[in-house]
Amino acid sequence: MYAWIWRKLPFGLPGKLAGSLLLVTTAVVLLWYVVFPWAGPLLPFTGEDVQVTQQDSDLPGGDVVPGDGPAGDTPAGDDHDLPYDTDRNNTPPPDEDE
Repeated sequence: MYAWIWRKLPFGLPGKLAGSLLLVTTAVVLLWYVVFPWAGPLLPFTGEDVQVTQQDSDLPGGDVVPGDGPAGDTPAGDDHDLPYDTDRNNTPPPDEDE
C-alpha cells in the first residue's frame, strides 16, 4: 500500500517527500482533532481514573508512607471495621471447648 502511494505521488523525489509529509500531517491532525475527541467518551475510563496526583508531605518527593500518621489516627469517613485484630499477627482461633 505504501509503495502504491509513493508511486502515485507526483513531482519526483521532492514532491514525493512533500506529499508524504502532507499526508502524514493530515492523518495526525484528523486523528487528534476528530477521531480521538469522538472516541474519548466511548472509552471505559475517564480522566479522573487515569490522572496521577501527588500529595503534599514532609518526605522528599511527596511520598506517603502508610503508618506515618499519629497513633490511633483514623481517616475521616472510615466506616470499615475489620473483623479481626490488627495489633497482633497469627492470633490463634478461640477454643471452642470453653
